[in-house]
Amino acid sequence: MRKQDAPRLVTKLPGRRARMVVNLDKEHISPSYTRTYPLVVEKAEGIYLWDVDGNRFIDFNAGIAVCSTGHRHPKVVRAIQNQLGKFLHMSGTDFYYTVEVELAKALGEITPGNFRKKTFLSNSGTEAVEASLKLARYKTRRQNFIAFFGAFHGRSMGSLSLTASKAIQRKGFFPLMPGVTHVPYADCHRCVFNLVPKSCDFACVSYIEDVVFKKLVPGEEVAAFFVEAIQGEGGYIVPPFGYHQRVKKLAEKYGILFIADEVQSGMGRTGKMFAIEHWKVVPDIMALAKGIASGLPLGATVASAKVMDWPPGSHGNTFGGNPVSCVSALATIELLRDGLVENARRVGEFVKDSLEEIAECHPAIGWVSGLGLMLGVEIVSDTDRRKGDPAKRDAIVQECFERGLLILPTGPSAIRFSPPLVVKKAQAEIALEIFERAVSKVESRKR
Repeated sequence: MRKQDAPRLVTKLPGRRARMVVNLDKEHISPSYTRTYPLVVEKAEGIYLWDVDGNRFIDFNAGIAVCSTGHRHPKVVRAIQNQLGKFLHMSGTDFYYTVEVELAKALGEITPGNFRKKTFLSNSGTEAVEASLKLARYKTRRQNFIAFFGAFHGRSMGSLSLTASKAIQRKGFFPLMPGVTHVPYADCHRCVFNLVPKSCDFACVSYIEDVVFKKLVPGEEVAAFFVEAIQGEGGYIVPPFGYHQRVKKLAEKYGILFIADEVQSGMGRTGKMFAIEHWKVVPDIMALAKGIASGLPLGATVASAKVMDWPPGSHGNTFGGNPVSCVSALATIELLRDGLVENARRVGEFVKDSLEEIAECHPAIGWVSGLGLMLGVEIVSDTDRRKGDPAKRDAIVQECFERGLLILPTGPSAIRFSPPLVVKKAQAEIALEIFERAVSKVESRKR
């Protein structure tokens, strides 16, 4: 482990100043937030974070896949500083400004599909999903949607109606938006039909037409399929090649729009600009956010010009397309095009191969999934490798924190690896070494 690349812990975690902030947080901040461990950030650069007590951590979650170009990338910071010297806000809903148009043009160029596109800019992934919902209803004049078990699309009432990853996210908020039907996703490690990919012929897709459309919701009355190319909060679940092609074919058969939620999987994270490109599928609408602006709030709903033809006044917002966020996004896209997408592919392959080697030596790890630098590790029971072990997963995450590595849980029992796309192989090696030591430590404890 190279000392200059490793974490540096100078206090017991959490330190004195961090404990003070955590206590104030409990007094003043909404208890609805989930806090995995007591990290109180003071500053950040590249793949490193420093807390208020001077401890340095390796960041392998990137603000939940948001800081795609690393923390405070110089090119992004310069773009932001330049815009700060001009103006901060004017509302893209009511006025024109150059950087908003430039960003929409760039997004039309990098998203799948060789046709003219239009973009609605917002502040977050949830808002990008809400805009997609409204646009699909407006365009199709249909009221119903198909979403998937394990999906996470946001927590506002419309996006929450599509979300089905954890019941706690819905508890206490019913009734939700009507018209959403959930169906099984292609989770081949835990297939609800108890089939195997080689012979199932995508039974989970056939189920939509053969059961849902015939017994519950007519296909002709469904506005859109809302689907994540790779499920994020559901556990970093990667469906087999052919799955999204079959879903898209079914959508086309019934005149249903295919909406790809690329909030977490997009912007280079999987080694392609967008994860859906691995399946060679062109969505009708895409919802983007997280890594789009390297940490500034921004969401985007991108659709073909034929689909996004709603009239003035049908949708809008005050802060969407903020000029500071727009220039940050333009700098981000340039960096992604100039090598960070390729770095995600290359370093991601190394990390995945290494995790699979680690898994072979540790019974706590059931399997490794993901593409590029969107990787998941499933933590399983000692007695049943198909059964997840959330307590053991949480213990590993905590052990990594105490050793200076920041990772996060995902799904019922998985750990996500989503570092900034600037991460180098040498830095990844250190993170992997810390992770394996944490796994060994947890495995050695008597249960």
